[in-house]
Amino acid sequence: MAPSDSPTPDAAQTARDLLDTLLGYLGFVVHIEHSESPGGLALQVFTDEGELLIGRDGERLEDIQYLLNRLLHHRLPDAPKVRVDIAHYRLIQEDQMLAHIREQADRVRHSGRPVRLPPMNSYQRRLVHHAFKDDPGISTLSPPEDARLKCITLARK
Repeated sequence: MAPSDSPTPDAAQTARDLLDTLLGYLGFVVHIEHSESPGGLALQVFTDEGELLIGRDGERLEDIQYLLNRLLHHRLPDAPKVRVDIAHYRLIQEDQMLAHIREQADRVRHSGRPVRLPPMNSYQRRLVHHAFKDDPGISTLSPPEDARLKCITLARK
């Protein structure tokens, strides 16, 4: 069965409880809020020790999200995928990434030369494609290869 598109109250509460327990066992005191996200469920964690949970370049945050999703899907196989964020870290990173890419797009508009962006995961590529879908001057091109990290090319339409 495919995961549900909208989280059930049971899945949201179970995800919150699992994450609270997981982080509690690690010695963190946290406050967790949940909301719906386009892909399912989002949990926002607030703690005084956020930097420890985020880790270098968000690697520990990715690990926490992976573990939570494995635990949740073991308990509730139809649960939606959960996106974990700590003190809006992911949101800030996404805004910074998109601001940098918009600067690159301005260079493409002025020079006419395409720019190849650094490798990105599927979520980041989806954000970039979505940011330029209605842009009359810039097109985004993804390569067809099967790599997990792909480079998007920004080009003038």
